[in-house]
Amino acid sequence: IDMFGIKKEDLPAMWKDLSDAGFVSGHAYGKAMRTVKTCAGKTWCRFGTQNSTGLGVKLEELTWGSYMQHKYKLAVSGCPRNCAEATIKDFGVVCVDSGYELHIGGNGGIKVRVTDLLCKVETEEEVLEYCAAFTQKYREEAHYLERTAPWVERVGLTYVKECILDDEKERKALAERFKISQKISQVDPWKARADGQASHEFTQLKIAG
Repeated sequence: IDMFGIKKEDLPAMWKDLSDAGFVSGHAYGKAMRTVKTCAGKTWCRFGTQNSTGLGVKLEELTWGSYMQHKYKLAVSGCPRNCAEATIKDFGVVCVDSGYELHIGGNGGIKVRVTDLLCKVETEEEVLEYCAAFTQKYREEAHYLERTAPWVERVGLTYVKECILDDEKERKALAERFKISQKISQVDPWKARADGQASHEFTQLKIAG
């Protein structure tokens, strides 16, 4: 959604309206977590197997505001038709009748890389835990400016599975570290400006004389 023609001095008030409605500022660029892409899901699509939009919201609430070595994209497709392109994202979820397929290390753009299947889980809670654990593992070990695709290729899918799948204690510890880091990372610049931070930046200048 784009909103054009807003006067600079009106931005804090507009951001307050958005913040009061529950919206936060996402990242369209930068070395950061991007907004989660979803399809319509079973609520609005006859092919949907799970509530992909609802899960996408939960993933975004979990991950927004976090900074990475590089851009980091997520998606949730409501069925194997994969309209949200989950299999070319850094962390993608493909909903199936029995639960959720979790995919990692994908990349779109010029150099496309199809994701590797990490595992299949049955509940949304498991999706959130595995997402947090994989994301934190990437943040702790990948090189600066290294996307998840080359990172997974470098360390190997077997290594990632050993850390995330085979070692439950390590997986939960990684997920917990991610959640702790989010407590200081999830600072919404819209709300901060609406509350008066950097208010001088939005004061309209007047020509003297």
